[in-house]
Amino acid sequence: MVLVKGFSALGLILVLFWSQTGWAQSSPTQTEQTAELLATLFNAGRVVVERHQSLINDPRIGDKEFTPAVFEQLVLDEFLHQTHIDLKASPPSLPSPTKDLLVLLLHASKEVVAEAQFVINQRGIGYKNFIPATFGSQAARRFSNRSHVTMKQTTLNPRNLKNTPDAYEETMLKQLAKKPASTVPIVEWLDGGRLLRTMLPIYYAEDCLTCHGNPKGILDISGYPREGAQVGELAGAISIQIPADHR
Repeated sequence: MVLVKGFSALGLILVLFWSQTGWAQSSPTQTEQTAELLATLFNAGRVVVERHQSLINDPRIGDKEFTPAVFEQLVLDEFLHQTHIDLKASPPSLPSPTKDLLVLLLHASKEVVAEAQFVINQRGIGYKNFIPATFGSQAARRFSNRSHVTMKQTTLNPRNLKNTPDAYEETMLKQLAKKPASTVPIVEWLDGGRLLRTMLPIYYAEDCLTCHGNPKGILDISGYPREGAQVGELAGAISIQIPADHR
């Protein structure tokens, strides 16, 4: 097993726990709740990065004070706002396996922010390519490598080919694109009930249009052609897969 430099003691314990014991037997309802909460926590990290995009890209400021600790607290606050669950309070209503996975995802997300500190705090440089999409790709990959859960961002027109949708994701994205915006995730059991698939839709916000809006086809600051998107249109989804029995 390859561990990332600087991985915290708690993170190491959780990685060893999952590599040795895997996913404890859970009811379908608990597994569904776990998937939805993971998607929500992951999206909370994306939201926090998005809200601090102007600060991150400000070339006049050196130390942005957007530290892993600050990021963590903001993510926990956003998660609490959306779910009314305080991860630091160890709520008895949240099963231990579910909380362990949430903590593992939070640590993976913090590591991404920690390793980006040099870039984030560079003075004299505007766009730094530390955006919700790049943060999300790195955090999802780390988390997936350390657990039995497969997580990724996906969209019908990915800029990063690693985010290319599989057949199931493509079908669901096309369905979501035809429906009004909703925060309700798609939750389905496939393969005879042996695999849970969850997709939480993501929609374009005003800040996203700097890179993804009009005029369509014009290169944005990162060098990609703009998609001509509008606020409220489907940007993609957070895709999660959890096997029903992982021992």
